[in-house]
Amino acid sequence: MVFQRGGCVYIVTNKTRTVLYIGVTADIRKRIWEHKNKVYPKSFTARYNCDRLVYYCFYPHIEEAIAAEKSLKGRNRDYKSSLITQFNPQWEDLYKDIEQE
Repeated sequence: MVFQRGGCVYIVTNKTRTVLYIGVTADIRKRIWEHKNKVYPKSFTARYNCDRLVYYCFYPHIEEAIAAEKSLKGRNRDYKSSLITQFNPQWEDLYKDIEQE
């Protein structure tokens, strides 16, 4: 039997909401902590100060999360903004919510 782990698609933005970064991870708490602490200082998110979690969606299998990430990356900015607003109307940083889970 093959063990499969779930995954999470997420979107982070900067303080002014001018940049959106879409990612996928098996450990959302750890990954967002890495963005906030600029663990990878040369990364896109570190360069553009994308450290505010504004959207996330869990999937039972990482492969599903990867497919959803690719699909979301292919969408236009208006679609992504609408998705975020439906999920998180105030575009609040949701890290505090997942940090407690």
